[in-house]
Amino acid sequence: MITLYYFAGLREATGTAQEQAELEGRTVDELLDWVRHKYPHLSLDAVRVAVNEEYALPDDRLRSGDTAALIPPVSGG
Repeated sequence: MITLYYFAGLREATGTAQEQAELEGRTVDELLDWVRHKYPHLSLDAVRVAVNEEYALPDDRLRSGDTAALIPPVSGG
């Protein structure tokens, strides 16, 4: 089981801050495909994914117990 965390506008758009999914063995790219399928209204073009608190590459594989955070672009001042 993978725990997904949604931050900033993604939290509001999905209606949840976190959820769990059976995505072990899938890549980060496949994780994003899963999210796109579940939430087709989301724009994930500029979203970064961190797995276990480190930015992940599209081909990185997920393991049971991992946490994946979807982080949209942010700006500040």
